[in-house]
Amino acid sequence: MSVRPWRDISRRKSRQIMVGKVPVGGDAPIAVQTMTNTLTSDAAATIAQILRCEEVGADIVRVSCPDVESTAALRTIVRGVNVPIVADIHFHYKRGLEAADAGAACLRINPGNIGSQARVKEIVNAAKANGCSIRIGVNAGSLEKHLLEKYGEPCPEALVESALEHMKMLQDEDFHEFKISVKASDVFLAVAAYNGLAEVCDYPLHLGITEAGGLQGGTVKSSIGLGMLLWAGVGDTIRVSLSADPVEEVKVGYHILKSLGIRARGVRVVSCPSCARQGFDVVKTVETLETRLAHITTPLSLSVLGCVVNGPGEARETDIGLTGGGNGRHMVFLSGITDHVIESEKMVDHIVMLVEKKAAELDAAKAAAEAAAIAAE
Repeated sequence: MSVRPWRDISRRKSRQIMVGKVPVGGDAPIAVQTMTNTLTSDAAATIAQILRCEEVGADIVRVSCPDVESTAALRTIVRGVNVPIVADIHFHYKRGLEAADAGAACLRINPGNIGSQARVKEIVNAAKANGCSIRIGVNAGSLEKHLLEKYGEPCPEALVESALEHMKMLQDEDFHEFKISVKASDVFLAVAAYNGLAEVCDYPLHLGITEAGGLQGGTVKSSIGLGMLLWAGVGDTIRVSLSADPVEEVKVGYHILKSLGIRARGVRVVSCPSCARQGFDVVKTVETLETRLAHITTPLSLSVLGCVVNGPGEARETDIGLTGGGNGRHMVFLSGITDHVIESEKMVDHIVMLVEKKAAELDAAKAAAEAAAIAAE
């Protein structure tokens, strides 16, 4: 039993599917996704954007395929990147067939928009033939007319019913390699819909608060909605939808997961907002450190506190800690223990060095443990 039960998250049990080489659901790590905003027909620009997203940790990237030019470019895009590509198909089922043949790892569709069951069958056959999974994408902004007439407005029950109807269309073709999303721009609507869907199926769920807004507002809105669901154990993949660079979506996604202790990547910085007690410029120091340490992918923690009020306490909980002192001399903590002092002018370079050293040690220890496990088999 955990000594901190209030921190435990009991994750919903879901079946596992594969999106290319990435497992989704089951006991797999929660995947972080994003979507390109380049013209998919411009393969070079789309590849460049995907590669930048890969650098910050994107597990899966979705691209829109609204026309033949886009699916024609998809083959080049898939070959030019490392992450699995999800092809977003809405109304034209033939784009789904073309995308599957072009190497898409997953097809994002709304089966009800594809047309007849015969067309859904064609999509399923193409997915089976090419090893594609499917994401059923239900959205409050595009609910079916009969559901709007039945419920009067978008509501959690309508989103769940839509998802169940679409699920049946795939199940009737004996296809089960799919995940589902029930997105809404209203946080309460989305959370209620996902919770309702989680109770009636075991398929993996892709979380998102759609049309969340710009970088700041969208980050807050997504953090609230996704945080509520993830804390309840719901969700197998996430996408933070922002009117911003897709790279920022990935960064925010990891920050949400790190904040909940679900998945770590890179340096988790604990820092104070600063006040008149600060022994150094905390805001500028944190900004500089985050930039200087962006290349670190090894999970570790760093506390940067301006004074001794909370500094030592926070430092005890992090791998490396910095607490502001007087006369331009500040205390450095290693593994929660007071270790040495550092002068202001050397502080940033010194902390960067310590973090890089710690990351190298952790990487070496992990590699040694993996080698020992392989040798023991």
